[in-house]
Amino acid sequence: MAGQDQIAQIGILEQALLWLKLNVISIAGAFAVLIIGLIVAGAVSRAVERALKNSSKFDPTVADFLSSLVKYAMWALVLVTVLAQFGVETTSILAALGGMALAVGLALQGTLSNVASGVMILVQKPFKVGESISAGPVTGTVEEIGLFTTQLKQFDGLFVMVPNSELWNQAIINFTRHPTRRFELVVGIAYGDSMEQARGELLSLAKADERVLADPEPVTFVNSLDDSSVGIGLRVWCATPDYLALSWDLTEKAKARFDDVGISIPFPQREVIQRAA
Repeated sequence: MAGQDQIAQIGILEQALLWLKLNVISIAGAFAVLIIGLIVAGAVSRAVERALKNSSKFDPTVADFLSSLVKYAMWALVLVTVLAQFGVETTSILAALGGMALAVGLALQGTLSNVASGVMILVQKPFKVGESISAGPVTGTVEEIGLFTTQLKQFDGLFVMVPNSELWNQAIINFTRHPTRRFELVVGIAYGDSMEQARGELLSLAKADERVLADPEPVTFVNSLDDSSVGIGLRVWCATPDYLALSWDLTEKAKARFDDVGISIPFPQREVIQRAA
């Protein structure tokens, strides 16, 4: 039995050597394709990354992601080419890879949706880190934008992590994208008070505040005729960082000024007439 095992081993060794002799050219070609392919894949990936990072339209995160996709795609192409050197049917391999990609895509549908939304956010840039936004139920300042999630700090200090797909599918309001904002204040006065005087007082308050921009200039108007009051409106423009403080100050000053000049801000009133039986 031992002699037969040795003969079998010698036979296998001879077959292996014979296979190497017959396929030495294919092996050398496959090895060369592998080395050159990996070098080219790395060079192309780095070139794509540099080109994307030098473009102002692409975020560095998107550049890294897309360059990695290019590298992995080229690796797959190199692998298929190497196998083809040994006579392997590449059509079946490509079909198998396609089936695997489909299965992975279906299994990771939610994750891939977040990645796609993250890429769109980073490319389209509806908001950037440091800007304050509102999207659906979420409102806060953006702290980090990733491929899967976006991190925000709410105005009450709470941390919020939102999947990118939820943000991308909402109407996004960016509070700080533009350098200026308009503030509108509406104050109700009694029907017996002078509308012209109320408008003049609001306008003087606006012009006295240095944060109010002269262009566009402040305007006042009669906003509404309500059941118990006349709504007097004031519209002013200011720098975006001054918006919140200005809105608080003008609201407080309007109430104080109307009190000083005798313009009343009436409560809602309803007359009830009781008829005799």
